[in-house]
Amino acid sequence: MPGPRVVPVHGDEALPDKVDVVVIGGGIIGASTALELAERGQKVALCEKGGIGQEQSSRNWGWVRISRRDPREVPLMVEALRIWAGLDERLGRDTGYNRAGILFTCADDKSYEQHERWGRNLEGYQIEANMVSGSALDALLPGGRMKLKGALHTPTDGRAEPQKAAPAIAEGARDRGAAVLTECAVRGLDIEAGRVCGVVTERGRIGCQAAVLAGGAWSSLLSGRHEIRLPQLKVKNTVLRTAPLEGGPESAVWAQDFAIRKRQDGGYTVASGHENIVDIVPSSFRFALDFLPALRKEWRSLSLRIGGRFLDEARMARHWKMDEASPFEFCRVLDPKPALDMSDRAFAGLKAAFPVFEKAEIAQRWAGYIDVTPDAVPVISAVDAIPGFYIATGFSGHGFGIGPAAGRLMADIVTGRPPAVDPKDFRFGRFSDGSKIELISGF
Repeated sequence: MPGPRVVPVHGDEALPDKVDVVVIGGGIIGASTALELAERGQKVALCEKGGIGQEQSSRNWGWVRISRRDPREVPLMVEALRIWAGLDERLGRDTGYNRAGILFTCADDKSYEQHERWGRNLEGYQIEANMVSGSALDALLPGGRMKLKGALHTPTDGRAEPQKAAPAIAEGARDRGAAVLTECAVRGLDIEAGRVCGVVTERGRIGCQAAVLAGGAWSSLLSGRHEIRLPQLKVKNTVLRTAPLEGGPESAVWAQDFAIRKRQDGGYTVASGHENIVDIVPSSFRFALDFLPALRKEWRSLSLRIGGRFLDEARMARHWKMDEASPFEFCRVLDPKPALDMSDRAFAGLKAAFPVFEKAEIAQRWAGYIDVTPDAVPVISAVDAIPGFYIATGFSGHGFGIGPAAGRLMADIVTGRPPAVDPKDFRFGRFSDGSKIELISGF
């Protein structure tokens, strides 16, 4: 079954000889970084091995949320909400953004108290979030028949269309002078006197002073090519979408059994509220100690499986010459098979909660690989070992909504401007400087 239908972006034919910054990876993080840099007068090349937004940037739930985030991400997400509010006008394109609110439901007293406690993370920000119950909650869940203690309601949260957003942002970057290069894998960095002086692509070399790696699930592989150890693994999430349906909730809803958001076409995106698959691959052993604390804390929500993906990655080269094809050229798009059992359970839970979905037609299913770090917090940072090399990756399933602000912060770091938020928690060095790597719950 093919992946989601992404708005096509036609890449530029000409490869620039030299730019200020090469951004590697055409998902929402890379596109947002390219946009921000181009708006600051930087000459930018955005290089994507496949098509713009074809991997996780188009396969996620489409939530634009501050609610239930790791507290370390909250300041950056505040900035993201400001950016999303004016993004369509800024780009002159439609991202599908709609500030329709998000509800995190609470089945019992314990869950209610956890969500209420999480809301304190927003104190001091002009972000509305409140606990709702009774008739107020019923009004937000028309036709629902869940037995709930209440819900955390964040009206300023919203949604956008993953199949539209990254392409729109990339086109906006091109409008501002960036080169957008699709089917143009970066094989590696060109390093002279210890610092970045260019990148080598499958189509030739591009000279540059800086390179930003925003390669999603591929970032660790490219970093490793240059002996930079980036602890990163992949988690598979499965999504289905329904045909247009009237009578469902307007707000996005998270429950233990399912998570939904209304789509721009009137259908709904549906996924499990808590289940994910972790394919055991060679990197699982390579980074086992890094991820052991996270596994202990989240094991109930992770299904560990071993299958064909292990052999696929075992056969994948970890070192290659610049004049030979890289692994990125042999897999243009990660398009894993959806886990039908998980999406069936989520859909059944949704129909039990909202009878209107009994008549919903499943239009499509797909899966995507989420790039995760040991503490589930992204890296948005310079790499001290290679001056001119920067990484923006590991968004751990939180990247779509925060993407525009992550691009702004990355551009701040590259250009030396005062950062939009304190980047300390996103520094790459935390994995090697003896810092405590801690997985903090969204509560």
